[in-house]
Amino acid sequence: MRYIMRDIVLELLSSYGYVGMFALILIENLFPPIPSEVILTFGGFMTTYTRMNIAGAVLAATAGSVLGALILYELGRHIPVQKFYAFLGGAWGKRLGVEVEDVKDADGWLERTGRSAVFFCRFVPIIRSLISIPAGMAKMELLPFLLLTTAGSLIWNTVLIGAGAVAGASWERILVLLKTYSRFAVMGAGILGFAVACVYFRKR
Repeated sequence: MRYIMRDIVLELLSSYGYVGMFALILIENLFPPIPSEVILTFGGFMTTYTRMNIAGAVLAATAGSVLGALILYELGRHIPVQKFYAFLGGAWGKRLGVEVEDVKDADGWLERTGRSAVFFCRFVPIIRSLISIPAGMAKMELLPFLLLTTAGSLIWNTVLIGAGAVAGASWERILVLLKTYSRFAVMGAGILGFAVACVYFRKR
C-alpha cells in the first residue's frame, strides 16, 4: 500500500509540478500517513531537470502546509474535544490513519511548551501535522499560530527540497537518512517534553 501511494505521489508531482506539490502537501497535512518526505525530496530532484525551481517548490509546499494546518486548527477550534476524540477513535479515524494518542501527544507538547510547540513540532514526524488541532482546541490566537506554522514549515520544506535538489537522481538515499532522523526526532521530543515537564512541576 505504501509503495502504491508513493507511485501516485511521484506521478502527480511529475504531471502537475507546483500545483501537484501544493495539493499533495495540503493533503499530507490533513492525512499524516501520506509521506511528505517523498513529496519534498522528489520535488527537489525535479528542480534539476524540469522548469520547476527550488524557490517555487518551497513556496508551493509552504502554502500547502499552512492551508492544511489552518484547516486542522479550525477543526480543533470549533469541534468539542470529546466529540473530536470520539471521531478519531472510530472507523473514520482509522481510515484517515490518525490515532487519538498522537493528537493527545501533540496536546501534551502544547501544554508543556506553549506556543513554541507549534514551531518546533513542525520538525517531528506525525506530530508536525497534528499540533494544529490542539492549538485550535486551546483557542490560540490565529496570527501567532500562522506565523509559527509558516516559519516551521518554511524551514522543513526548504531543507528537504534543497536536499533533494543536491542529491539529484540519488534523492531516494535521503529517505534512508530521514528514517533515522525520524526515530531520533521522536526520542528527542519525548526526552525534551519530559525535561520541560520536570522543570514546570518543580517550579510549581
